[in-house]
This record gives sequence, structure tokens and C-alpha cells, in this order.
Amino acid sequence: MRIFELHGSRVAETDRLPAAPPPQGFYWIACSRSEFKEAQARIQAALLAAAGVQLVELHVSDLLNAQLPSHYDYTSQYDLLVFRRLATQHGAAAQADGPGATPASAAAAPGTDAGAAAAPPAALRRVDTRPIGFAVFDQVLLTVHPEDCAVRDAYALRLLAGHGSETRATGARQPASPADLMLRIVNLVVDGYLELRRDLTRGLDLWQNQLLQPHSRFIDWSALLDARLALHQLDEICEDQRAAVQDWIDALEAWPEPATAAAHRERDLLQVRSRDVLEHIERVVHHVRRMEQTAETTVQMHFSLQGNRTNDIMRVLTTLTAIFLPLNLIAGIFGMNFEVIPLTHKQDGFWWAMGTMGVIAVGLIGWFWRKKYLARPSR
Repeated sequence: MRIFELHGSRVAETDRLPAAPPPQGFYWIACSRSEFKEAQARIQAALLAAAGVQLVELHVSDLLNAQLPSHYDYTSQYDLLVFRRLATQHGAAAQADGPGATPASAAAAPGTDAGAAAAPPAALRRVDTRPIGFAVFDQVLLTVHPEDCAVRDAYALRLLAGHGSETRATGARQPASPADLMLRIVNLVVDGYLELRRDLTRGLDLWQNQLLQPHSRFIDWSALLDARLALHQLDEICEDQRAAVQDWIDALEAWPEPATAAAHRERDLLQVRSRDVLEHIERVVHHVRRMEQTAETTVQMHFSLQGNRTNDIMRVLTTLTAIFLPLNLIAGIFGMNFEVIPLTHKQDGFWWAMGTMGVIAVGLIGWFWRKKYLARPSR
């Protein structure tokens, strides 16, 4: 469990839960799900002391639930946001949250090209999410993270670095309120989805190149199905995130009018940051749907190419059959068991028959070539 006290540009980390409201600024209490479960009574007492209210029982259950999708809820004294983030490589491998975590996509089935076929499943296995819970009070932000707490540690490092040289160098502002801090952490989570887009695009491009090879025999269909299911799962995750953030924005607009100009500006900044987070989520949704459509189009083009290849093969076989059909007819006629057949008993009859068959074959080949029945398809 990590506890921070923030005021303006000052950030201090402590190891004690707050016993009273902060004289200035606000507290950030960040813990893992197991820590929240073990220290639930202490955290509730700290919230009562620092914020004057405790979490209701249903919201405690939400924060402890590792299966919960992204959603937003509120009371008259605090807001609750659950937002699913991508699991880290270590967290995905260890399955730290147990059966409540969203399953990763299956491993790739054996294919014809191990490098190209394995790349998309490797990227799509990162579509594994864990929920982060945010309880936003007036002067306290409580966050409940998965066991690896990668987002908490990453933003805590950013806060402590910003307290030093970063803020002075870049002019960046530290979070001014618990809601502002929540939105910054959510934005950090969404940035992970934006970075995932590049990996997914590179992996699917490799797969598409393999599918569109005219003479390839693609047999990795189980992995392709897993990839499409993972993309659909990612679409549903982002849709839940968008709905949760939109509910937060609607609730933010219903807040009472600020009494001072500074408070009014702070609320405007919260609305701008909320809309920015929503726009990032919509970009991820748009990209995921575009990838789904691209994957579907690529599969259809693959079958079209295979159908065209089959048509080319059947055209050549049909043309060869048409060439040999009259030759077989002549051979069959001269193979009849009649006593009198023209040219049968003549010394040069065999050569007349062979010459006629050759002329017919050459004539048919020339005619089919002129009709482009025997021409190779353009690449």
C-alpha cells in the first residue's frame, strides 16, 4: 500500500493512513486488491477520518471484484469508477488476479510460416485486462489495483519525478484534486491501449501478407479465429470504458456551480481532461473496428484468390481436355473392328491420321491461345 499527500507542486509519500482531513491538498491511497481486502477496516476508518464518509458495502464489493467490467457509479458524497487496464507481461503470465481476469487469446496453431503466423497471436495475447477501482472523494482518492500495481507504480514515479525537476522544466501541473488525479491515471491506462494498436497493426499486417500470397496454403485458421475473438473482446472492453467515462462526464456536468473563479477554472480543466480521455478511447475503438473489418476483408480476399487460382487450374485442365477430345475421337474411330475403314490398309494411312491429329491439336492450341485460355494470369 502506498499513501501520498499532494498539495500544489508538493508530493509527499507516507506509510501511515490519514487520521484527519488534510490541511491542504488531498490524499491518494493506492493499494492492491489483496491489500484492500486485508486492510478494509483500517481503510474505511481512514476514509471516515479524512473524508467524513465510508464506502458503501456494494462499492466495496465492486472494488474487490476482479471480473467487473468498466463502469461508473456515484453517491451524494463520492464517485466510483472501475476501469479495466491492460495486464503487464508479468501479470499476464502469473495470472495474479486468478479466474476473475479476462482470458488471453489462445496460442497459435501450427502454420506454414512460423514467424508470420505467430506474430499476431503474440500481440493479441496482450489483450488481457485487469480492473482498477477509483473512489473519488473531495479530499481523498482511493485506488484499488491488481496485484502487480504497474499503473500505480508508474504514475507514482511520475509524480515524484514531477515534484523534482520535471514540473519546473516542462511547466506541467501536478494534480489539483482527486478527480484530476483519477483522470490522469485513466489517461495513462488508455495510452497503453493506444500503444497496443501499433503492435496489433504490425502483427496483423504480417498475417495479411501471408493470407494474400497467391500460392500459400494457410492452415492456421484456429489462431485466426482466436485473433478475431480477441479483437471483438477488445472492442467490448473499449465500449465499456467509453460508456463509463461518458457517465462520468454527464455526472461532472451536474455538479453544483463553483463558488469561485479558481474553482470554476478547475472544473473546466476537469471537463477538458475528461473529454480528452473519451477522445482517446474513441480512437482505440475506431482502430479496433477498422482492424476487425480489415481482417474480415483479408479473409474474403484470401478465399477469392484461392477461388481464382482454382478457376485458372480448371481452365487449363478444361482446355487440355478440349484439345485431346477430337484426337481421342479419331483414335477411337480407327480402333473400330470393321473390315473396311478408309486409310486402314494403306501404307501411309498411319501418317495421314497422325498428321491430321497434329494439325487439329496445333489449330486448337493456337485458337485457345488467341482466346487467352492458356495465358498465364497477370501478377
